[in-house]
Amino acid sequence: MCSERTGMANRLFTDHPRSLGMNWLEHGVGAMGIAGTMIVAGVACAVHAIVPGWFTETAGRTVMKLHDHMVSRKAGAANPQQWPDYEI
Repeated sequence: MCSERTGMANRLFTDHPRSLGMNWLEHGVGAMGIAGTMIVAGVACAVHAIVPGWFTETAGRTVMKLHDHMVSRKAGAANPQQWPDYEI
């Protein structure tokens, strides 16, 4: 029973970060950074929906910035061929 829980805990918390060459904390900090960027861009989009003259390029620039960030992390990884195309 204990090994079952350990296996599930590994799948939930460590397998994915390890597959990217990171530990749980490193992965979490990176994911939270991306989340914050996306939240700010989402708020800008909501404001843009109400006032179309504001934040006219925010969403596009944010998507491009996040894409470039993920592509460069993949390229700099020890095992880039094993990284998914879209990782968080």
